Amino acid sequence: MTGTLPSSIDVLIVGAGIGGASLAASLAPHRRVLLIEAEAMPGYHATGRSAAFWHETYGGPAIQPLSKASFELLRDPPADFSERGFLSPRAAFNLGRRDEAKVVDEFTAGFAAKGVDIQRMSGAEVARIVPGIRPDWSEAAYEGACSDIDVGALHAAFLRAAKRAGAQLATGVALTSARRTASGWQVQAGTGTVHANVIVNAAGAWADTVAELCGARPLGIRPYRRTVVQLRLGVPVPASLPLVIHVGGSFYFKGESEGRVWLSPHDETPSAPCDAAPEELDVAIAIDRLQQVVDWPIAAVERKWAGLRSFAPDRLPVFGADPHVPGFVWCAGQGGFGIQTSPAIGELLAAELGAPWPRGAIGNLDPAPFSPTRLA
Repeated sequence: MTGTLPSSIDVLIVGAGIGGASLAASLAPHRRVLLIEAEAMPGYHATGRSAAFWHETYGGPAIQPLSKASFELLRDPPADFSERGFLSPRAAFNLGRRDEAKVVDEFTAGFAAKGVDIQRMSGAEVARIVPGIRPDWSEAAYEGACSDIDVGALHAAFLRAAKRAGAQLATGVALTSARRTASGWQVQAGTGTVHANVIVNAAGAWADTVAELCGARPLGIRPYRRTVVQLRLGVPVPASLPLVIHVGGSFYFKGESEGRVWLSPHDETPSAPCDAAPEELDVAIAIDRLQQVVDWPIAAVERKWAGLRSFAPDRLPVFGADPHVPGFVWCAGQGGFGIQTSPAIGELLAAELGAPWPRGAIGNLDPAPFSPTRLA
């Protein structure tokens, strides 16, 4: 891949995070593809800051089919894509207080009806697996198939696959203007120009900004700040501690290494597109919420970071052709589930742009609910 812009390509993908990279990997064998990335390295923002896990129920029932269909590639990728899988097994608890029993019951029943391997757990079982949990947190639904995702390796594999198929990557190159012509798009990017038949907007938090530069109507893609901290504890909590995520959406934490956890207050603070940084208040809120759940003493805050997760107004991903601007395609609004759904979204959108229809579980999906026409 190179930082030099070609004079003409079929598909220009704006943004080389997980959305743009997964699309490029599926599309490049069939179309001439150029990825441009405003930062000096791809995946600098949301992709590179994800505390990613594959959690089939994460994002809700509408997202679950995309996550489930993506699982096979994440667990057992083809040998020419990666020599090893990207998942490390880690169970998940969807946790509630005693007064949230009905919420946990409905959560369990709803996803079990969709074929998710999820079971209701007793308070005694929760206490056995999460040492030090306070008695009031007695309601849980257990998912044994949850896994950590090696995000860096997955992102790199998508970029390698795109490169092998002939795609080019230009970093440190921001889209500055795009003019629709009779034959496609005349694009100014960085200090260069390129003619493209199609522009794909995979710009994450900047998706609506890119749309406006291309003369398309913004869809209301809003970025929200999410905070994560790594804590060193004063008790030997195991590295294999399951992902513990509140059914009410106020925290999640998981083991990181012996005596350490990753913790988030599950915050969603509206933000302008930016290089997000953690706020001390959000770190304090995260710690306070954790201490309401478990009686672990905290020895130190070892790391803290923040990233932007971007959502459409209905909180579903947006991928497909813009209904009003020919040759302008969306790949945005992937929220916190963009990593775990990237194989499915990449293949489905590539098929819309000229690649063969995907096989297997991804090929059985209907992309229509995620089309931007619903927001037009």
